[in-house]
Amino acid sequence: MSIILQTDKLNKYFYEPEPFHVLTDISFTVDEGEFIALVGKSGSGKSTLLYLLSTLDTEYEGTLTIKNRLLTGLAQDHLAKFRNDHIGFVFQFHFLLPEFTALENVMMPALKQGKLKRNEIEEKAMEKLRQMQMHDFANKPSAKLSGGQQQRVAIARALINDPAIVMADEPTGNLDSANSEKVIEIFEDISKNNGKTIIMVTHDNDFARRANRIIELVDGKLVR
Repeated sequence: MSIILQTDKLNKYFYEPEPFHVLTDISFTVDEGEFIALVGKSGSGKSTLLYLLSTLDTEYEGTLTIKNRLLTGLAQDHLAKFRNDHIGFVFQFHFLLPEFTALENVMMPALKQGKLKRNEIEEKAMEKLRQMQMHDFANKPSAKLSGGQQQRVAIARALINDPAIVMADEPTGNLDSANSEKVIEIFEDISKNNGKTIIMVTHDNDFARRANRIIELVDGKLVR
């Protein structure tokens, strides 16, 4: 199995209101198709680390390599294109555009990428919604969907460009237990049956145990 992501001695500092060493010498690799759970107490640095891995935060020391490409030091426009092509995002809050339908929300990253015709993108978006069992709600405004339904649409949107890695920050943190279970089942399915690499920050130990591997942070340091 090939390595898809590698970090070498990542260090992150916050300087306000006073200097604080958030992450210390974080080095690890992730294999293609792995389902990783990033765990740790509140303030341990797990969400900060995910933002570094996702290239949304570039203020750090050390190096980050994804798909054999060194991303450290790249210009923002190159990083934005790399993210859109290779990384799918699922956050605690779905960040759907409320005035657009579920289908239109899912289509947006692919429209931005510009590799396919609009009708091809629409067809692909419907396929992703079907995978999430949300195809019956394709033409419903996202504001009219329940929280669990919105999160499933957000996962479909994260998958539309066939990313190499899906990064999720507390994807069940805003959901009840039934919808949380559905979301975890979806992640298990896309990891096992679609070969997607998933890196998920979670505070739920039961869900973390369903990943292939757990990476734990304590006070900004890797402990396992």
